[in-house]
Amino acid sequence: MKRAGKVLLYLHIPYCDSKCHYCSFNSYVDKFDTRKSYMEALCGQLAFELERFDAQPASIETLFIGGGTPSTIDPELYTPVFELITPYLAKDAEMTTEANPNSAGESWLRGMKALGINRISFGVQSFDAEKLKALNRAHSPKEAIGAIETADRLGFEHLSLDLIYNFRGDTEALLLSDIEQAFSLPVDHISAYELTIEAGTYFAEQPNKRQEDEALARFVTQAIREKGFAQYEISNFGRYQSRHNKGYWKLENYIGAGAGAVGFLNDTRFYPQTDIDAYINSPLNIKEERLTADELLTERIFLGLRSDIGIEKALLSSAMQHRADDLLNENKLLFSSGNYLNPDFFLADEIALYLLG
Repeated sequence: MKRAGKVLLYLHIPYCDSKCHYCSFNSYVDKFDTRKSYMEALCGQLAFELERFDAQPASIETLFIGGGTPSTIDPELYTPVFELITPYLAKDAEMTTEANPNSAGESWLRGMKALGINRISFGVQSFDAEKLKALNRAHSPKEAIGAIETADRLGFEHLSLDLIYNFRGDTEALLLSDIEQAFSLPVDHISAYELTIEAGTYFAEQPNKRQEDEALARFVTQAIREKGFAQYEISNFGRYQSRHNKGYWKLENYIGAGAGAVGFLNDTRFYPQTDIDAYINSPLNIKEERLTADELLTERIFLGLRSDIGIEKALLSSAMQHRADDLLNENKLLFSSGNYLNPDFFLADEIALYLLG
């Protein structure tokens, strides 16, 4: 397997204070007594992956700690991870951690900043108390505002927050209030996600908790853009664009360490075990999935059309290029510097399926 070159790094933290009703990610609200042994196992897998990817000094361009809830892990337990990866980090590496407002207190934020974290993504979802309760979020609007203001005071370079829309009962007024509150805070990035109902979640038994309202989705997008944040992917906006996010959408190589993480190298995906105890006992029990050239092209098309990355014309077959040119003539695609670009991300999947024939 050829050397990865530049690489992204994702660490998965599968612990949560509470399980959000819509959450389908690999996370647990118990097993907190395993945190130390889990982080030791994660270090073991990470050392293995650095060798597998033939990581070189300064080759890790971005780090993203996700979950679950990374703020349920004390900074002290992250220290061995950072000692391991420091020689591989690029000098200007983007280093992000997700955090929940109720567990990202000042001492936790200080500890993460001391380790080198320069970007925090806060799981806010809404500033409406009733909506937060209905989603089973563990924080209050006041806690969300306070956590973001504290992170800003401590000097984190980039701050982001998440919002959710098309929950049953959402209105333009409620969502505009959320957006205005977000823009009153020192953030340079917003991720706005449409509620989806996934199998195995609490809301799977209550599918009516999601409302189908494309007009409201477009309202949210337009309201954020009018506030001055550029939309660079269907759910992501900012004065600052996450380099880690964009790396995924370009299908760059990335190490995935932790229970439920996913890694990708050239044409192969790697899947560690998802169960915490099984992972701790055997962190190198990792399944592999080889992707075909057609599967990789399909992913590039779908991801490129959902973002401002677009699709390189040279990657498409002559039949696909012909269909893309038809869409150009209908102003449903744009063309610039050898790339087809999608001016309406909400039509991304429809256009992708048309191009694939």
